[in-house]
Amino acid sequence: MGGAKNCPETPRQKMIGMMYLVLTAMLALNVSTDILNGFTLVDNSLHSSISAMNTRNAKLYADFKAANADNPEKTQEWFDKAKEIQLRADSLYNYLQNFKLQLAIMADGKGRVAELQAEGVDPTMHIQGNSNLDVTGTYALVQGHGLELKQIVAYYRDYAAGLIDSDAELRNAIMRNLATERGYNAHEKDSCDWEVAVFDGMPVGASVTILTKMQNDVRTTEGQIIQYLMDRTDAGDLRVNKLNAYVIPHSNYVIRGGKYSAQIILAAVDSTQRPEYYVEGQRINDQGIYEVVASGVGAKKYSGWIAYQNPSTGEMEKLPFESTYSVGEPAVTISNVDLNTMYRGHDNKFSISVPGVSNDKVKVSVNGATIRQQGGFWIIKPNQTAKEVTISVSAELDGKMQTMGSQKYNIKPLPKPQGYLKFGDAEYNGEKGVPRKALLSSSSQIIASYGPDGILNLNFKVVGFKANIGGTITDSDGSKFSRDQLNRMEKLKKGNTVIIMGIRAQSPSGEVLSLNPFPLTLN
Repeated sequence: MGGAKNCPETPRQKMIGMMYLVLTAMLALNVSTDILNGFTLVDNSLHSSISAMNTRNAKLYADFKAANADNPEKTQEWFDKAKEIQLRADSLYNYLQNFKLQLAIMADGKGRVAELQAEGVDPTMHIQGNSNLDVTGTYALVQGHGLELKQIVAYYRDYAAGLIDSDAELRNAIMRNLATERGYNAHEKDSCDWEVAVFDGMPVGASVTILTKMQNDVRTTEGQIIQYLMDRTDAGDLRVNKLNAYVIPHSNYVIRGGKYSAQIILAAVDSTQRPEYYVEGQRINDQGIYEVVASGVGAKKYSGWIAYQNPSTGEMEKLPFESTYSVGEPAVTISNVDLNTMYRGHDNKFSISVPGVSNDKVKVSVNGATIRQQGGFWIIKPNQTAKEVTISVSAELDGKMQTMGSQKYNIKPLPKPQGYLKFGDAEYNGEKGVPRKALLSSSSQIIASYGPDGILNLNFKVVGFKANIGGTITDSDGSKFSRDQLNRMEKLKKGNTVIIMGIRAQSPSGEVLSLNPFPLTLN
């Protein structure tokens, strides 16, 4: 910023500055109730998916345990690994739950959380302060729990992936779903650490939903590993003792308009059999891959059966199955990096991204402004007559463009800066006395800025000013005092005042502004 922080403000200036910051923050950082309600809906849907996943995993463990009891010599090694992944999945799941609980305590207070717990209600699903923008950053970044979570997730991921030695596709899927590499955050100019990308600037409601999604990923990975370990036993005894139908979704969460995809399998099936797969009464392909275009937001449930020939009787029999997935609204992140509002005639810098979509598949359009990309950002410059600008974002999903969202910004003219005397790192504009060396130095210059608490940092160029020295008004053609002005000021005594007036400053757009005068009193 242009001003120095060792320059104290008057009480009136502090009050005006605080009111302005609060107003701009309310205008730019207000989180829509509809958006927060959407996060709550998705969070509830994810809980439904987790419940279904827990039921499926419990059945897998029970089947594995039964198979181990029947043939321990063949299955004990794999069953021991299954029990280990269960312990690690439970540990990470519980850590994520406590992470959400701490956010709830910081947002709503220990008293309310304790009351809900006493009633047998999960307080993380009923947070009143879900629009709070400070809690997540404080707990995850300032207190360091985000980095701790990153390390625990990586530990679980690497162990799970290390159990897979014959299915590269499954291993890669697990590495992607639980990735903790450096990411991208709208508040940073470049890539940043995973915990910053996930938690920085997030309202509590969004953070809780993200953490619930991680819990869902933990349970999904757990189920995939258990199924893989069961298959690795190559237990022929399982084929003759018991058959089960399973649904393995590629993802339990899709956005509206995207595709939900799941693999429906018959466990321990004879390789000579060709089962038939049915979903909602309709037969699907022989590979058992079920795909449907997602419509409507919330939890989705479907069921069906696998028809197979009983090798003992030769009769066709059915094994039923059911599964759920969640559909959420398309989401887009639009962040004005420099400001909390947009200014006419200024290059406003924006970071715009769509979660889960690469930047080359994101399209941005505006009305009432020009737009260009620069260094990973979008530079938007409103027209001189524009009163508001709407930013619209679409993204390519499954080969077609889909609207992701839009946001409106009110346009304001650039505020007029103030004049200051700059000497080294110090700046003076009449609020305190000026040292003699600062006033008489040939390196001192008159600058134009928004002061130490300004929200903008623009390069205004002072092209000329006047100085009233002892009643004589003299001119300077630039930002520095002329030799005549310096000679006249050498005769000043302590307590004498120089009035800087007629300041002409050129804005970044080329417009020349006339700034208010200010006094400089010699110490």
